[in-house]
Amino acid sequence: MVARLLLRAWPRGPAVGPGAPCRPLSAGSGPGQYLQRSIVPTMHYQDSLPRLPIPKLEDTIRRYLSAQKPLLDDEQFRKTEQFCKSFENGIGKELHEQLVARDKQNKHTSYISGPWFDMYLTARDSVVLNFNPFMAFNPDPKSEYNDQLTRATNMTVSAIRFLKTLRAGLLEPEVFHLNPAKSDTDTFKRLIRFVPSSLSWYGAYLVNAYPLDMSQYFRLFNSTRLPRPSQDELFTDDKARHLLVLRKGHFYVFDVLDQDGNIVSASEIQAHLKYILSDNSPAPEFPLAYLTSENRDVWAELRQKLVSGGNEEALRKVDSAVFCLCLDDFPIKDLVHLSHNMLHGDGTNRWYDKSFNLIIAKDGTAAVHFEHAWGDGVAVLRFFNEVFKDSTQAPAIAPQSQPASTDSSAAVQKLTFKLNDALKAGISAAKEKFDATMKTLTIDFIQFHRGGKEFLKKQKLSPDSVAQLAFQMAFMRQYGGTVATYESCSTAAFKHGRTETIRPASIFTKRCSEAFVREPSKHSAGELQQMMAECSKYHNQLTKEAAMGQGFDRHLFALRYLAAARGIVLPELFLDPAYGQINHNILSTSTLSSPAVNVGGFAPVVPNGFGIGAVGGRIRSVIIKGTNQDQQEPQGADSLRTFRLTSLMRGGCPITTT
Repeated sequence: MVARLLLRAWPRGPAVGPGAPCRPLSAGSGPGQYLQRSIVPTMHYQDSLPRLPIPKLEDTIRRYLSAQKPLLDDEQFRKTEQFCKSFENGIGKELHEQLVARDKQNKHTSYISGPWFDMYLTARDSVVLNFNPFMAFNPDPKSEYNDQLTRATNMTVSAIRFLKTLRAGLLEPEVFHLNPAKSDTDTFKRLIRFVPSSLSWYGAYLVNAYPLDMSQYFRLFNSTRLPRPSQDELFTDDKARHLLVLRKGHFYVFDVLDQDGNIVSASEIQAHLKYILSDNSPAPEFPLAYLTSENRDVWAELRQKLVSGGNEEALRKVDSAVFCLCLDDFPIKDLVHLSHNMLHGDGTNRWYDKSFNLIIAKDGTAAVHFEHAWGDGVAVLRFFNEVFKDSTQAPAIAPQSQPASTDSSAAVQKLTFKLNDALKAGISAAKEKFDATMKTLTIDFIQFHRGGKEFLKKQKLSPDSVAQLAFQMAFMRQYGGTVATYESCSTAAFKHGRTETIRPASIFTKRCSEAFVREPSKHSAGELQQMMAECSKYHNQLTKEAAMGQGFDRHLFALRYLAAARGIVLPELFLDPAYGQINHNILSTSTLSSPAVNVGGFAPVVPNGFGIGAVGGRIRSVIIKGTNQDQQEPQGADSLRTFRLTSLMRGGCPITTT
């Protein structure tokens, strides 16, 4: 039932006339209602997207063993090899056949979609650190536009224009162009829009263009993850017209769309935000937002107490709001402070369950912090890039613009919540747990100014492979070994695709790391270069396989999920300590490339691990380390924590490395 709810059909937008221009910017004195007017409807390719393939079982086992090779000694590897052989010839073959049969019966979706939603929504850990990542915007190139009120107004208007463009079907479809000179042209778009939606993907494929799945986009707005006992629920109310604003732990709402669905004037939005920023009320003694950082079952119980205590209407306004705008009352000091603030903050001024929080600090530093159950980085990064581009190139207001003469005290509603002793105690406990957890986190960053990806490409090396090799070398230098490493790769080139795992730790990176770290003098420069080239070649192979749905992680996950659903004894392969070890990802990594991104990050996915987010181009890495060795794993999963997707789509490109 949950899967059917999440995978409902996308509402079709109105047809766009043949003469409609492509991607117009705002015109006139005020902002337009839309970011662009694509002549190709937003969801034009969705019906004809290819289905996510289920790999052959023998290929999955082979890839799994290749990934285990650098992590195990000979005796351990032989045992794991035997478990794999028994699985492939026995219960694994039976489970695989059942998975294929189920997939054939559900051609509207992918084999991983339902289990993946369930994995997220049944997890009981806090969404903070365990799930939610962040992406921070670059500053506005025009420094005077980084004033908090100005930037908050402009970004809010741009976000609502994105919403309107998306819902009207006027947002350009998300397409990866291998030959943009042929496919990213007005001529091609004018032709492809007349191809029926059931065949349109094939038309794009003929010119080396790969449309991406956009089924997650509707959850961007008016959406919240609701805590429920045992399994959470994703809630969306696309009729709501109000924005939620958090400041100093207080909640405010006001309409950003009028009754006709038009964007409220930018000067009115500016006036309402100015009114909120001028509120001198002290921070609440019991900030409600802490509850969204709690264990999901604890939060579900406390939420029920909130509802029964007369807070249902206020919670409904929080849940249905277009999105959550967080106005912080302090400037950002440096990248470490930025990362801490945007990844988790102090717990009082975020609603972690919202599909996303748009955070704007006192100095105009801005970021998106998003909940991960509803979707992956594809939709968020597209939204992020469009909002940055629109708010900087076609800002709704200027620094000298005057707010509208309107009665904001009547238009802005400050939400109040009735808290009994049990709820106050729950908030206090959540705060104590939140503060203790954040103390276990260490964040640092590295900026590498020499070389960069263009230099590496000239050497015929994949920049991503070199970054991953550097992570392997650094870990070996500090800790003396090779450990399970995770890199996320989008499978959005397929209908309802999610992600697949690239396994950067290989026999090639291990050999190369040992050569550089332990015995550099034994090898010539040419030999070391050859080793790096081998690493690059193999990493490119893994990346292409993952992007085409040919990794091993999701396939094994689905087989394990199916075994659990059938109630059978877990096959030995999944009980093998080596399986637990490879899914205890001490290094969780992600590469992101966008002109709008300053930095992005996520927490480690295991208590003793590292979360490493690299921003391409500069090369800049934010390294986040967990230190809480006492943190408990979810029950019976080896664990579900190891499958969390706290990383972002790799550079917006599902086919090639960044």
